Amino acid sequence: MPSNVYTLTSESVTEGHPDKICDQVSDAVLDWIMHDDPQGRVAVETMVTTGTCFVAGEITTTTYVPVDTVAREVVREIGYTRAKYGFDCDTIGVLTAIHEQSREISQGVDVGGAGDQGMMIGYATNETPEYMPMPIMLAHKLVKRLADARKTNQLDYLRPDGKSQVTVKYEDDRPVAVTKVLLAAQHRPGVSLDQIRSDLIETVVTPVIPDELQSDGFDVMVNGTGSFTVGGPQADTGTTGRKIIVDTYGGIGRHGGGCFSGKDPTKVDRSASYMARYIAKNIVAAGLADRCEVHIAYAIGQAEPFSLAVFGFGTEKIPAPEIERVVRENFDLTPAGIIQYLDLRRPIYKKTASYGHFGRDEPEFTWERLDAVAALQEAAGL
Repeated sequence: MPSNVYTLTSESVTEGHPDKICDQVSDAVLDWIMHDDPQGRVAVETMVTTGTCFVAGEITTTTYVPVDTVAREVVREIGYTRAKYGFDCDTIGVLTAIHEQSREISQGVDVGGAGDQGMMIGYATNETPEYMPMPIMLAHKLVKRLADARKTNQLDYLRPDGKSQVTVKYEDDRPVAVTKVLLAAQHRPGVSLDQIRSDLIETVVTPVIPDELQSDGFDVMVNGTGSFTVGGPQADTGTTGRKIIVDTYGGIGRHGGGCFSGKDPTKVDRSASYMARYIAKNIVAAGLADRCEVHIAYAIGQAEPFSLAVFGFGTEKIPAPEIERVVRENFDLTPAGIIQYLDLRRPIYKKTASYGHFGRDEPEFTWERLDAVAALQEAAGL
């Protein structure tokens, strides 16, 4: 009998969720600048509500950014294209309040220092092929499948807003079954809950959750209040950076608190979190630990990390201080070093702003590479 049994739950949201609209607008503004001015400095926040998109923050760049056009195009791509949705790309008011980055901050960044203080955390586990916790990976796959069913008109009554939540049972720290799935799917009026539930189980849940992971009494809840016709910014004000757990590891592992979207790579909230994930993933793939969490802290204006810590949660194959030594000796953890190593001065960021920043095998996601495995094994003497 297993000695340690527990459940873990993670959630995800579609790109039509109000907070995710904001993340995508902020990152689309960043991408526009990275395309024309890779050295640009960007810290942009977005807020949306009924009929309104408000973009504010600090930008220092040599290029012109048509914020109004960029924001409307993001909203159009997501699928808010009709006024009856309460948020329409052609009729929303786009307001802006943008100024330059503080000179006191920029003078520290100009010489290669971090743009702010803070602690950044990366995590990896060998429980899934993506080296991610199973609950968040399944939650992402469910809402991605939900969005695909809408965009392809497979379920033509769906609208852009949506959520998922997945509960996974663990025995001795290994996932063994999915016990519960929750889906919230915005839909047009007049469609019955029974039809929506039946369609989503067939079209979304069954293709994503393998039969062997469905526990006895496997429970699927759909639209818990019975109806979800009013959604998106009409129902819920959204802001950039309010889905940081969805963006990362689904609540498994710790979080430094800083969001990613709308920030250029001199902001270590973003770049150092990507590097910490890269290091943790390569440590696990190299067999140095089954689970790994990497903590990197910075002081504003300083290039070298304020502190570094590596945790293996008892799964490490060599002592954790030895893994930390290997990390220090093999990776440049200065902001400039990270930016160069991961090639972060490119327009790659809007794609990260929905369905998670980690666990994705796509060319833009350089922090998901496994090209440090051999070097880590050699340095660790494995």
